[in-house]
Amino acid sequence: MKIAVLAGGTSPERDVSLSTGTMIYKALKNIGHKVVLLDVYLGYQGDTNDIFDKENDWAKGIGTIREDNPDINHIKALRKDNPNHFFGPGVIDICDKADIVFLALHGENGEDGKIQAALDLMGIKYTGTDYASSSIAMDKAISKELFAYYNISTPMGIHVRKGESYSWDQYPCVVKVNNGGSSVGVSIVHSPDDMEPAIKNALSYGDEVIIEQYIKGREFSVGVISGKALPVIEIAPISGFYDYKNKYQAGNAIETCPADLSPALTAKMQEMAEKVFHALRLKTYARMDFILNDKNEIYCLEANTLPGMTPTSLLPQEAKAVGIDFEDLCELIIDISLKKYN
Repeated sequence: MKIAVLAGGTSPERDVSLSTGTMIYKALKNIGHKVVLLDVYLGYQGDTNDIFDKENDWAKGIGTIREDNPDINHIKALRKDNPNHFFGPGVIDICDKADIVFLALHGENGEDGKIQAALDLMGIKYTGTDYASSSIAMDKAISKELFAYYNISTPMGIHVRKGESYSWDQYPCVVKVNNGGSSVGVSIVHSPDDMEPAIKNALSYGDEVIIEQYIKGREFSVGVISGKALPVIEIAPISGFYDYKNKYQAGNAIETCPADLSPALTAKMQEMAEKVFHALRLKTYARMDFILNDKNEIYCLEANTLPGMTPTSLLPQEAKAVGIDFEDLCELIIDISLKKYN
């Protein structure tokens, strides 16, 4: 099968995406597919004829995930054509030649439904959920409203747009970007004096923020494939909370799968993950994040429609716990994604 893996882009999660894309590219190549790994923004300057038959090492030169966010202005300066065009040279042409596009993008323009809508309009098949459900899941404010409608417990919060006034008096609390991921721009705020800097930080990554109650407890994640939950994984950062650095730097968190939970709590969390999957109308695969407080109450934080597939990512660990290795997981995602088009 001819597969184009799209990674990179211009979101703060660019490095994570490139790492995800590299892992997927290598796995699919190992099992015999003809695979091209593309930076969706920088594109490919060469001849795209017979591109899938060329022997390029498409992963060459792609680095590791840095502790700080990538310099997007520097990335945009590398474009020789129009830097305002999201799709780099050759990208659409190569995707059109592929049997399917494996989306390894994260954050803005990757998980928010925009690229899914663009590919839909061009009749190009891709992995993951559709544009509408991607957009809804990426918008934390809308997701919270749907969680409330379906009686899915989630931290109480408010949605604040840039320049809007707001009222909040519960501390500690969490400030996060409404359309963000990978904990980019997330702050735990302990007093009113710290609120404005936290909001300013979040607004540097988007025009809307969520302020929500801080729930002290254990953090978990549950992957869902074709509506069926995988084993629960627990994430315990060595220090601080599960922020960008702790997520992607090896050794910064202890991850246990299957999680050390009672059978009843395990089943309840898995059922909640499946309920979120259906409430948000997700398709193929996703990953849900949860907090369990000291009263054994479970709160859903958010859904991730294109979960990371890096060396430290959670979904591959969960799949491995039920005997699905990384190569098989990539193949499975392709198989169930193609069923959308039957």
